This record gives sequence, C-alpha cells and structure tokens, in this order.
Amino acid sequence: MSNDTVGKTLTVTFLLCVVCSVMVSLSVVLLKPKQLENKELDRKKNILAAAGLLKPGVPVADAFKKIDIRLVDFDTGEYVEDRDPATYDQRRAAADPDQSIRLTSAQDVASIKRRANQGVVYLAKNDSGEVTRIILPVKGYGLWSTLYGFLALESDAVTVAGLGFYEHAETPGLGGEVDNPNWKAQWRGKKFLTDQGDPAIRMYKGSVTASTPEGEYKFDALSGATLTSRGVENLMRFWAGDLGYGPYLKRVQEKGV
Repeated sequence: MSNDTVGKTLTVTFLLCVVCSVMVSLSVVLLKPKQLENKELDRKKNILAAAGLLKPGVPVADAFKKIDIRLVDFDTGEYVEDRDPATYDQRRAAADPDQSIRLTSAQDVASIKRRANQGVVYLAKNDSGEVTRIILPVKGYGLWSTLYGFLALESDAVTVAGLGFYEHAETPGLGGEVDNPNWKAQWRGKKFLTDQGDPAIRMYKGSVTASTPEGEYKFDALSGATLTSRGVENLMRFWAGDLGYGPYLKRVQEKGV
C-alpha cells in the first residue's frame, strides 16, 4: 500500500506544524529573560552615552551604579517617594488615561498627544556623591516618526551636557543625522533654559558660530531635514516647559537636587 495518501500527508503536515509551533513558543519563553536583559542594558548604555559617561573598558553595569533613578511629579516638580522609579514605565504610563493627561493642540508642540503624570530623571554622581549630570528622557515627532532620546544637563539644570536619540525612523542621511556624533557634539554647552527659566533651544539654519546672536540657545539645523530639525526644537521646548521638566528644573535651581 502506498504511503503517499492524502490522509498521511495531512497528518505529517499537522505534526510538523505542532512541533514547529512548540519549538518557536519555547524559544520565545526561554529567550525572553535574555531579551529583557539586553533591552535594559541598551537603555543604560544610551543614558550613559548621552551624559558622556560611557567609558571604554568600563562595564555598563558598573558605570550605571553611580546613577540614581528618581521619579518626578510633572505638575509640582517634586520627587515622588511612594513609587519605585526603577519599575516605572513612563512610555506605558503616557498611554494610560489613568496615569496621563491628553494635551490640547496648543500644548502639544512636540506632537506626543499624551503626557504621563510622572517622569523619570537620572542623577549621575561622582565618587563624592555629588550630582554631576541630570539626565531626562525626551520624545517628540520629527518628519516620519517619534524620536525617543535622553538629554543630559549639567548640575546647574540649565547647561546641556549631551544628547542622544535611541529610537526613531527618520530618513537616513537627512533626518537620520540626529545620530551623527558631530551633530550631537554641538549640543554640549548650549542653554536648555533662559535666565528667566523659559524654554531656550532654537533651530538655526546655517552654522552657529561664536558671533551668532544668542548662539548659546541655537543648534545647527540638519541639512535637508528642516522638519526633523523643527521636531527636535519642538520636543526640547516642550520638555523644558511647564508641562515637561520645567517645574522640576526650577526647583533644582532654587533648592538643589
């Protein structure tokens, strides 16, 4: 009797599908802890890189031991003490109506639609325990996508120490130049806030030089990527403002970290 019957073919196909499904499911389950570990390691790496604290030869886990994670109430600028910031997911909270607010069109200059009620801040400390960097998660819409990144400020809560975006889908060679080390390097020394505590960052078409009026507040626009550049300006202005980290940064300037 021939083995090439329809029934046997279907049986073999079914069993093969079952075996493959089980193998895929097991792989997902077994690899998930490693994937989460790698994701967390990458987050820490991006935080350190934005702050200029990623050193060759120093393991990320060791360098991150000098980072203190705190949670801030956006409305008051005060620290939140009754919640663990290490387990808080700001991105998920922003999508939860119970943990966020919907922004009006006038408020939503960064085109993020919703803002979480609380935000994470990362405080980098030196060997003496003094805060040397304040690192803020930032996000906003560019041309094609939402840009997610970290902005590092000096301990004065005004001067930019570094900037890095870890997720976006902007056009390579144009808006994607937000990843260019030379472009990111120009941010160091810029002023995030004015002397009055207002959002300060501005896009500038051309090259910012020592003679550029108010050059300490301006960054070079990306060539051929005006909308992405404007998106960066808008997200900076939002997170520096009263709906972002503005109240917290003012509190830091008045009372210290």
